Amino acid sequence: MSSSTFILDNGAYTAKAGLSGEAPKLVPNCIMKAKSERRRPFVGNQIEECRDASGLFYILPFQKGYLVNWDIQKTVWDYILSKESCSVNLSQLSVIVTEPVFNFTNIQEAMTEIFFEEYECHSLLRINTAGLSCYNYRAENPATKCCLVVDSGYSFTHIIPYVNDTKMKEGIRRIDVGGKLLTNHLKEIISYRQLHVMDETYVINQVKEDSCFVSQDFFKDMERAKYKLESNSITKDYVLPDYTSLRRGYLKNPEPPNEQQTLRLTNERFAIPEILFHPSDIGIRQMGIPEAIMDSIKACSEEMWPHLLSNILLTGGNAKFPGYRDRVYKEVRSLAPAEYAINVYLPQNPITYAWHGGKKLSQDATFSSLVVTREEYDEEGSSLCFEKFDI
Repeated sequence: MSSSTFILDNGAYTAKAGLSGEAPKLVPNCIMKAKSERRRPFVGNQIEECRDASGLFYILPFQKGYLVNWDIQKTVWDYILSKESCSVNLSQLSVIVTEPVFNFTNIQEAMTEIFFEEYECHSLLRINTAGLSCYNYRAENPATKCCLVVDSGYSFTHIIPYVNDTKMKEGIRRIDVGGKLLTNHLKEIISYRQLHVMDETYVINQVKEDSCFVSQDFFKDMERAKYKLESNSITKDYVLPDYTSLRRGYLKNPEPPNEQQTLRLTNERFAIPEILFHPSDIGIRQMGIPEAIMDSIKACSEEMWPHLLSNILLTGGNAKFPGYRDRVYKEVRSLAPAEYAINVYLPQNPITYAWHGGKKLSQDATFSSLVVTREEYDEEGSSLCFEKFDI
């Protein structure tokens, strides 16, 4: 029965959760406190009940991409499983839960323990997000043997080559740039240029999502951004939410100041996502995504190169920036040997793509051989999970 699997893609920013027979729910993976309602913490989607989301204070279970605050995480998980959200009891269910590559042993042990001992799940599979994305991609493209997953999320961007569903550990690359860093950098730029917004993470994250795009020609766009307003397609005004008539801001063409509070956005609209391609712009001495893709592929055996180059898969929230796929394609094309074809695939929803991979995996005939059951865990403990789960 496929609906007897609960899939939790436990991202550092958004948890994607739901039974395999249903659509996934997206739940902010944090607890938030608002200035306007000091006594009440908002867990997950309860933030929608907050009357004024300016100056929100975030309490996050993840630090630098790894799960470190178990009390916060357990509170969010309890909320996800409650009647208010997914309304499930795990005792009769298999659970697929995601974790980052090279996760720490003590985090894996604690995670396993919580699902078996506190939630008493029937069986468990711990797996990397990229592994589920690769499974989904291969289910859609049965002829392919290889896949290069570029997962650009909240804390990091990981590049992971897979050959026959096995990740090539020597080819894994990590760039310390994710959505959190981009939002924080945008806060700094806006605070320096026009309005102090360092406490406005929630709002500025929405500004980033609504107005940023990836430039196809950075220097040309830099020049365009200097033009006078009437011939400038880049400069826009962002109307900030006031939480009485407007809950989320929006982008509009620049006009003279009026009673609405607006931000005037120019080159930051594309300079922020540019950090994914040139981390050195803000002093991070690492490769950008296109070079890291090539570096990852070159770490694999040469016979794999054409297969990996023709199956590059983009996932994670940063893949939603307009222009992202085209820029990755353009730069990888210029770096790769001319005789190889390049194909860069951007799913319709790069945020839930891994969750849907988990859904397909739960329906696979081999699924029962991948999980550890509660009886096996009671007998052999965490050591069996370390043998079975390839993290």
